[in-house]
Amino acid sequence: MTVKNERTSKKAASSAGKTLSSKSGSKAAKSAAASALAQKGNAKVTGKAAASKAAKTLQSKSATKQAKSAAGSALTQKPKKRR
Repeated sequence: MTVKNERTSKKAASSAGKTLSSKSGSKAAKSAAASALAQKGNAKVTGKAAASKAAKTLQSKSATKQAKSAAGSALTQKPKKRR
């Protein structure tokens, strides 16, 4: 498992929690939020599927500010591509 020093902040974790509890949140937004919450307080990294859903959430015009915050946090914790 790849280790990164990035961790989900309290603010991003709060946004992720709001996204998960929202009835109107998309599946992609909730997946990104779950990934961000799973990385709160540990050195886990975002997987390919969660990163893809986080990217979709960031590009969505209908995603809430909280959903985009959680998605950004999840993408920050994605391992960098190796050349």
